[in-house]
Amino acid sequence: MPGRVHAILVVRPDGRTPAAFHLRRTLAALQAQSRPVDALTIVVCGEDPIVAEVAASAPAESVITAPARTRFAEATAIASRRVSGESVWLLAQDTAPEPEALSRLTAALELAPSVAFAAPKLVRADDRSTIVSLGVTVTRLGRTVGLADGEFDQGQHDVREDVLGADVRGILVRTEAWEQLGGLDRALAGADEGLDLGIRARLAGSRVTLVPGALVAVSGDGVAGPGLPISRGRRLQTALAARTAQLHRRLAYAHPVALPFLWLSLLPLAAWRTIVLLVGKQPGLIGPEWAASAVALVRVGAIARSRARIRHARQASWAQLAPLRVTSTELRERLDGGPDALGEARRGELRFFSGGGAWLVLAAIVASVAAFPALLAWPVLGGGGLQPLRSAVAQLWADAAWGTRALGLDTTGPADPFAAVVAVVGSLWPAEPSRVVVILWVAAIPLAALGGWFAATRVTDRSVLRITGGAVWALAPTFLAALVEGRPPAVIAHLLLPWLFYAGAVAHRSWVAAGAASLLFAGVVACAPSLAPALVVLWVVALGLTIARRAGRGVAQLVWVVIPAAALAAPLVWHQLRIGNPWSLVADPGVPWAGPQVAPDAAGRALLAAGFPTADPGGWGAFLGGAPTWWVPLLAAPIAVLALIAPLTQRWVAGVVLLIVAAAGIATAFAAAAVAVSFAQSAAVSVWPGAGVSLAWLGALGGALVALDSGLAPRVAFARGAAAALVLVAIGVLSVPALTASARGATFLTLGPASTLPAYVAAEGRDDPDVGTLVLTPQNAGGVAAEVVWGGSETLGGQTTIVSTRTEASAQDRRLANLSADLVTASAGDAVTDAAADGIGFVLLAPAADPESDAARSFRLSAQTALDQRDDLDAVGVTPKGALWRVTVPIAPRAEAADPQRTRWIAFGQLAAVAVALLLALPTAGARRAAQRTPRVVGHYWQEGR
Repeated sequence: MPGRVHAILVVRPDGRTPAAFHLRRTLAALQAQSRPVDALTIVVCGEDPIVAEVAASAPAESVITAPARTRFAEATAIASRRVSGESVWLLAQDTAPEPEALSRLTAALELAPSVAFAAPKLVRADDRSTIVSLGVTVTRLGRTVGLADGEFDQGQHDVREDVLGADVRGILVRTEAWEQLGGLDRALAGADEGLDLGIRARLAGSRVTLVPGALVAVSGDGVAGPGLPISRGRRLQTALAARTAQLHRRLAYAHPVALPFLWLSLLPLAAWRTIVLLVGKQPGLIGPEWAASAVALVRVGAIARSRARIRHARQASWAQLAPLRVTSTELRERLDGGPDALGEARRGELRFFSGGGAWLVLAAIVASVAAFPALLAWPVLGGGGLQPLRSAVAQLWADAAWGTRALGLDTTGPADPFAAVVAVVGSLWPAEPSRVVVILWVAAIPLAALGGWFAATRVTDRSVLRITGGAVWALAPTFLAALVEGRPPAVIAHLLLPWLFYAGAVAHRSWVAAGAASLLFAGVVACAPSLAPALVVLWVVALGLTIARRAGRGVAQLVWVVIPAAALAAPLVWHQLRIGNPWSLVADPGVPWAGPQVAPDAAGRALLAAGFPTADPGGWGAFLGGAPTWWVPLLAAPIAVLALIAPLTQRWVAGVVLLIVAAAGIATAFAAAAVAVSFAQSAAVSVWPGAGVSLAWLGALGGALVALDSGLAPRVAFARGAAAALVLVAIGVLSVPALTASARGATFLTLGPASTLPAYVAAEGRDDPDVGTLVLTPQNAGGVAAEVVWGGSETLGGQTTIVSTRTEASAQDRRLANLSADLVTASAGDAVTDAAADGIGFVLLAPAADPESDAARSFRLSAQTALDQRDDLDAVGVTPKGALWRVTVPIAPRAEAADPQRTRWIAFGQLAAVAVALLLALPTAGARRAAQRTPRVVGHYWQEGR
């Protein structure tokens, strides 16, 4: 029979838990045992006067003091020298056994001599109907699986006896087995100690048994076992200990032949598990994963000692453990909660088809085809700020990387983040990337309607209001103006904004939403850098609300939202700040093109506040032939009035936040209209205020929907449909000039050329991006604009703000100016040789802007004469793009980027950030189940406090 029982009680006060209180409770529980312990040794890890006083007053044969960092395994090893009895009972300060616990544990050892140790049923100290642990097993790959962890105790597991291992707290171990096995493995870092002891006991020919009738209440804040996840730091510590223990056991149990391969696979496995953790929406475990891998990689001595301990005691084969492992099928059955796993679902059906969303998109398709009928036959779209795309997808992505730019004599530097957006869009049709822009223009209105409808689902459950939101967003004046004028960055930004709202509104809830919002945030900022300050302000507001209303839960997800955008913009920000040109960071990407827009005066700001980015509101001035248009802004008044009412409704928090969004957008538009930081040849180009107006339109529309959703009493609910109809009619009337502009010939859109350069150059540069063309354009005000284009054409993705926003001439600019002046001057004899030395193979004398002035015509004729007289230039002929000459002297290859290593590191960092965001954005079954437990509408005062 077991005979004497020697209890080892380990106490570690850490300043965060009431160790003295728990110690008193555990000592009282020991005194109340129906079968009292025969000897008690207390190990106090650390210094605490109260704990020391309580321990000194206990009926212990000795009290041992150890350093504060001593772990449970080390403490039990110290106390083992004083063990005098046939069995050892392992306890911590937070383990309070029931009065019958020890008697039932000793009975289990007495009845089964083959049992090495008996394990009690651990229950929560504050709720003894919840099982903390009752047996532990592993998967085939060594993952620890609790057999009943967290379950409601109904006696469903009381029939189980044989197990592979158990939680170390409260186990009663035969002294003989304890000494033979060498106690607990100190290298396990405080996790899986009972499991490892059970595995080694099984290999030694003994058994491990459960005693469900022996109850031990645990608080989860002691030195043994996993701690309660009461803080982020505690969760990370628990995860690190668990993963370190798992990797250590894997190496300690491995076959000698497999051991070196497992050791070499530690870091590659960590990289793979990083991806798995991101897909599983557990990015917080990535740090512990790498830390545990590093520890296992260098702790060769500890692994050798663990393997030696197993060899010394082993008498059975590893195959005998297989029946006690959990199979993958059993694990799936345990994790699959079935239809009841959703708990109380708070999210209804989306009702996209039954609620009219599909009909809205279909109507938008019809409207788009009617508005732009000619686009269906165009292979390339031109006009305004539009240009063709590269003909090869690889070149699209090359334009998005740091390195030599497609414009400029020898310009090396970061690409605009918008180039990455262009690369993504062009990659959707690899055979003809430029055709994607045509498709985008035709699909823009239905895509906007779809995005607006989904954004409205975060505001209301009512189908009529969702339809109103989608239609109003698709017919927003700023969006239609961008379509008619040919502004691709503004169009894409408007299409992305509602999806950013859709994902960003719930980014605090899940990593899926945060990952999607981070990609959308990066896309919006890439297309409209002027929105960055406003979006950052809104991000800070979201952080404040999350901290205030959710006690900080979800802050990590919100912090991630801005990281991909920061990674994509960092090289450009660093470059512009280094040269002292911070204002250039708000410049619109793409083709620098002024186009029609409001003046930065009181009248212009009034139009911006009404939602119109151009001086002709909605195009009605041209539509009516110059008739008064003072009444046009009144058509947007219903949305503004409803948005102002939103903060007065029951959902006032949502109303206030949406008004802040609208105010941020208006402030951005006001500032943008007065800022010109880029140039097109000799003309200054102001920042497009329409991006700010789009953001303001989003906030105002959301506020209007909140007001209509919750601002009407039930007895006047009929007014909701009437108000929604009024808004739709007003916006429909407002959009008439823009939707008919193509039919009236009042649009800037044209059938675009496949190349902005002559066909001869386009053919040469189609497959060779290093073909250089010097383009000389006479200016009507006098002088000439010179630029170097590399490849077969200027392209949308090849544009760069580091060239279009320069405030001072660089050394390359001065060299290009001198070279251009020499070429059009007959007396400069080596100009062509100098051009060839810079990699320039063609010279194009482009026509001046219509109408051509006398100064421009005079310069063109004299320049053409000078170029014709050069022996080193071969006249190709006059083309629709201008007069072209080919350089006949040997042409030097274009210089490569000065630091290719930098290019690779920048690309790696940016791709890593985007890859992480993509992995986080991938939905999982668990994420979908969690989403079903939260309402789709955000901000209902009676549904949620978030």
